[in-house]
Formats: sequence, structure tokens, C-alpha cells
Amino acid sequence: QVQLVESGGGLVQAGGSLRLACVASGRAFRFYNMAWFRQAPGKERGFVAAVSWSGATTYYADSIKGRFTISRDDAKTTVVYLQMNSLKPEDTAVYYCAADGDRSNSRYYEGSLYHYWGQGTQVTVSS
Repeated sequence: QVQLVESGGGLVQAGGSLRLACVASGRAFRFYNMAWFRQAPGKERGFVAAVSWSGATTYYADSIKGRFTISRDDAKTTVVYLQMNSLKPEDTAVYYCAADGDRSNSRYYEGSLYHYWGQGTQVTVSS
């Protein structure tokens, strides 16, 4: 059974930090590109960050560059992290983990190309 399970969301004050985690199981996710997307109320889902299957390459949306860091650990099962620092109220959203099985895909920001999704975790940043 394929599962992507996010955790780590919550309520934090502006300027604070959170670390999200996504545990992926049921496939050989160590060979998948992994990403985080987010969706704020009334807005479309948008790309946040991605990490290549090897972990060698990372990509970030301009809005979070320098504040968020994506990483992965494939030692046992695949776990993808999103370290979020200097959080702002505009970072409030549901954050989703996603997996892309096409390692040649260069359109890492395109959500429609991802094969598997988690259920999301809520991040709320108060001002």
C-alpha cells in the first residue's frame, strides 16, 4: 500500500520555525524525486521545494528561498523533510508531500506530474 504521511505542522508565531516530515512507503521511493507543495485558503496549490531522487539537487520557489530547506533520508524508509525558518503569515497553508517516479522529469514545479500525494499537514503562522 502506497502511503505518504506528513507530520510536523502546527501553529507558530511569525519568525518561528517548524520542520515537516513526510514518510513514504509502499514503493521504492528512494528512486523518486520528492517535493513539497502548499495550498492556502482560496488559492491554487503551489510548488514549494523539491529534491532529486539522489538528493544531489534541490529546487525552491522564490518566495521561500533562503528560509526553507528540503532534505531526504533514504537509509531505511524514505523520509523527506522541510525545515521552515523565519516563517511569515503568508506561509500559512496546507503542506503536501508528493512523489514523482520519472527521474528524468525536469518540471519539478509541475504538480500534475507527481504520481503520489500525502493527505497534507496544516501550517498556521500568526502575526
